[in-house]
Amino acid sequence: MTLTKLSLGNPVAVAVGVLMAILFGAISLSRLPVQLTPEVEQPEITITTEWRAAAPQEVESEIIEPQEKVLRGLPGMTKLTSQAQRGRGQLTITFDVGMNLERGLLEVLNRLNRVPSYPDDADEPVISTIGGDSRPIAWFIIKPLPGNERDIATYNDFAEEVIQTRFERISGVALSEVRGGRERELRITFDPFKAAALGVELPKAAALAGGAKDSSAGFAEVGKRRYTIRFAGRYSPEALRDMIIDWRDGLPVRLRDVATVEVRMKDRSGFVIQNGVHAIAVNAHRETGVNVLSVMNALKKAAEELREGPLARANLSITQVYDETIYIDRSIAMVRNNLAAGLLLAVGVLWWFLRRLRATFIVALAIPVSLFTTFIFLDVSGRTLNVISLAGMAFAAGMVLDAAIVVLENIVRLREQGETEHDAAVNGAGQVWGALLASTATTVAIFLPVLFMADEAGQLFADLALAVAGAVCISLLVAVTVLPAAASQWLKGQQLSDPHAGMWDRVSSAIMTLTATRLRRGLWIVGLLTLPAILVWQLA
Repeated sequence: MTLTKLSLGNPVAVAVGVLMAILFGAISLSRLPVQLTPEVEQPEITITTEWRAAAPQEVESEIIEPQEKVLRGLPGMTKLTSQAQRGRGQLTITFDVGMNLERGLLEVLNRLNRVPSYPDDADEPVISTIGGDSRPIAWFIIKPLPGNERDIATYNDFAEEVIQTRFERISGVALSEVRGGRERELRITFDPFKAAALGVELPKAAALAGGAKDSSAGFAEVGKRRYTIRFAGRYSPEALRDMIIDWRDGLPVRLRDVATVEVRMKDRSGFVIQNGVHAIAVNAHRETGVNVLSVMNALKKAAEELREGPLARANLSITQVYDETIYIDRSIAMVRNNLAAGLLLAVGVLWWFLRRLRATFIVALAIPVSLFTTFIFLDVSGRTLNVISLAGMAFAAGMVLDAAIVVLENIVRLREQGETEHDAAVNGAGQVWGALLASTATTVAIFLPVLFMADEAGQLFADLALAVAGAVCISLLVAVTVLPAAASQWLKGQQLSDPHAGMWDRVSSAIMTLTATRLRRGLWIVGLLTLPAILVWQLA
């Protein structure tokens, strides 16, 4: 066989190839993003509209229903979910798997522009591609240190400007949210009795006060110059109190005469309590396809910088209360330990049957070469290191030995018949090449179609299919190149006769006796099929 002859003629090149495969596999392993499970991409777009103090029924009728009306028939949309709650409406659009999210985002923006109008005091819709069900990977709790008597809820602006901004600057963090704080607002509280005494109409006064904001008035061409006109109508709280809202008997009626103007905290809509103490919570959402462990390390480093810097000066503390990487580390460690135990058992069983250390080492060499090369496949294809891909490698760890065992046993058989090391290696690999190729092709044919499935199941098990198919293909290449070259060099002068040949002959003779007739073979088949079925039935 050509590949085998080339490897036998260049054993040094084969050794270098093995070392390079392991080296680049180790590099790919260090580059692979680490996650708990594979990334299952279900394209989603979330539309959130805030309408402070509005009842859920009002949010549904004034915001949700107009948005749903213009979004009907959106190309590629499979599901539209809406949620109306006090002061907030949210729509989640789910698209077909494989949908171009940028195209969907543009289509959603165009559709939302068709909404006739929103309530005057409602905010503009905020569109996000994270998805309504996105789970944070980390939660941090902010609490005042001993001696700080200030209400923690008043630190909302500080948390948004300092902590949230710092977290969102981290590469791999898509979004950070602040919970438990209270925002500031300018509140005007009218006294109806004073307004009635002065004859001030409350709707008119409210309209005047509500219109106190900056606005653009376009442009003015003066000669060769062009001026931007901007109306500065926004008042400070002090100036707003002196705002004239009406005239009575030639005297101005100011806003302070009929109302109280103050900057205060918004009404509390939620709170965070840890160990009976009010606190502010800050979370972090990851981007798709990033290394969660790297992002978490960056978050912890940022939290430490904040703890020693701005938070220390503000007399605040920060504590991480949720870390998704703990579960990732535990799950991956469990699969990794099972993989290591499986490899040791496989090598142990090999040695038990071969009873020769060099032969065992030659066959076992297929395991690291195949698995490390599989890491290269995972890295190049943009996959991640997770429990599914590791499970695929654990599943393939035993399969990669099959081709190596078949080739080595055939080489040993030819050596026992008197052939030279070179001829035994060439003929031993060539005689079983067709059978090994057919065996590998059937295994790959089972797992390869999973890579082309676009649904959620295909995305979930694609890593397993790629790991198994890649490892088995590489094991075939190792069996016909690396193993013959290693056998021709390491089995020189070795005693290849089996010291337990007599025992194996007696065992095979006993088996042949038990299955000598057609009736006995039929009884064995029926018994081996029936007994497990009975055991499963009893255990169930």
